[in-house]
Amino acid sequence: MLTQTVRKEKIMAIVRVASGNFMEMYDFMVFGYYAIYIAQTFFPMENEYASLMLSLGTFGAGYLMRPLGAIVLGAYIDKHGRRQGLIVTLALMAVGTFTIAATPSYAQIGLIAPLIVVLGRLVQGLSAGVELGGVSIYLAEIATPGKRGFYCSWQSASQQVAVMFAAVMGVVLSQLLPPAQMTLWGWRVPLIIGCLIIPLILVLRRSLQETDVFKARSHRPNATEILRLVAANWQVVLYGAMMSTLTTTSFYLITAYTPTFGKQVLNLSIHDSLLVTLCVGASNFLWLPIGGALSDRIGRRPILYFFTITTPIMAYPAMVWLTSDPSFTRLLIVELYFSCIFGAYNGAMIPYLAEIMPPQVRTAAFSLAFSLATAIFGGFTPAVSTFLIHVTGNRAMPALWLSLAAILAFFAVVALKRRQASIAKADAVLT
Repeated sequence: MLTQTVRKEKIMAIVRVASGNFMEMYDFMVFGYYAIYIAQTFFPMENEYASLMLSLGTFGAGYLMRPLGAIVLGAYIDKHGRRQGLIVTLALMAVGTFTIAATPSYAQIGLIAPLIVVLGRLVQGLSAGVELGGVSIYLAEIATPGKRGFYCSWQSASQQVAVMFAAVMGVVLSQLLPPAQMTLWGWRVPLIIGCLIIPLILVLRRSLQETDVFKARSHRPNATEILRLVAANWQVVLYGAMMSTLTTTSFYLITAYTPTFGKQVLNLSIHDSLLVTLCVGASNFLWLPIGGALSDRIGRRPILYFFTITTPIMAYPAMVWLTSDPSFTRLLIVELYFSCIFGAYNGAMIPYLAEIMPPQVRTAAFSLAFSLATAIFGGFTPAVSTFLIHVTGNRAMPALWLSLAAILAFFAVVALKRRQASIAKADAVLT
C-alpha cells in the first residue's frame, strides 16, 4: 500500500509530466479546429475545397516531422534522461506555437506567410514526435506494480483536457465573434493563450524528478548505438506502428476533424460541431482510465482484440446512419461511440506498446512507432477524409479509413503475440 505522502508525490509527478502533453495536443487541436479560418488567412484561393485541402495538408505536414523527432529527440531522452528531454520538447513546442500565432496573413506579406506557417508546424511536429512517447515511458516507469495501464492512461487523458479546453474556446469565440472577425484575428486568440500558458508548464516540468528505472541503468547508449538498436528491432517498431493506427485515426477523426466535418459536410453550425467535440473530449477523458485500469485487471490483449475486430464491422453502418439524416443528436451519438473505441483501446494499447519495446531504447522505439502511425494515418485523417468524400460523394467514407486502421491494428496484435515472453521480461525491467 502506498503511504499518503508517496501517493501525493505520484499524483504531482503525473500532473507535472502530463502538463506538457496537454500543451502539445492543445496546439495541434487549435490548428485543426480553425482549419477553415486558417485556410482563408494563409491559403486564399477561389476554390474553397483547394484552400481547405492546403490548410489540412499543412496540419498533416506537422506529423511528417514526428518520426524524425522520435529518432533524434528520443535518442536524446534515452541518453540524457526523461526529465531533461521533456523540457527540450516543451521549448521547441513553444517556438512552433508562437511562430504560427504571430505570422501575418497572406494578404499582408504574400507567399512568405504560408511558408512560415508550414515551418511552424514542422517545428511543432518535431517536438510532438517524442512528447507522447517521452510522457508515456515516464509514466510507465514510475507506475506502481499492477497499475501501469492506469498510470499510462493519464498521458492521453491530459490530451483530452486540451481537446475540451480548445473546444470551449471555440464555442465561446463563435458566440462572441462574427465569421469575418474570426477569420481576421479571432482564430489567433487560442494560440496566444497557449503561448501564455507555456511558462507555467515549463516551471512544472523543471521540478520533475528523474525515474528510478533510468537512474538504475549502468549503460546509457549514445546516438549511434540507439539507432542501431532501433534498426535491429524494426519488426517490433513496425508492428507497434500498425497497432497504433487505430488510436491515431480514431482520435483525429473525432477531435480535429469534427468541426470541419460538421460544418462543411453535414451543414451543421460551427457552434454545434465544437459542442460535440467538447463532449467527445469529456467522453475520452472517462474512457481512457477505464480502459487502462481494465487492461491491468484482464490483460491488454483481450481489449485490443475486441476493438480491432468490432470496429470494421460497426463503423461504416454508424456513419451511414449519421449522414442519412444529419443532426446534432446523431453526430453526438456516433462521435461518442467512436470515443469509446478510442478511449478503451488506447488505454490498453499505450502500456502494451511500452512493454514490448527494448528497455535501452524504449523512448526512441516507442516514439518512432507511434509517430509513424500518426504521420501515415492519424495526422492526415482530416485531409484524407475530405478527399475521399470529395471524390466519391459518399459522406460516410471516413468510416472506411477508420476500418482500415483497425484491420492493420488487428494484424499487428496477432503478430505481437509471439513476443509475449519478451514482454514479460520488459515488464520485469519496468517494475
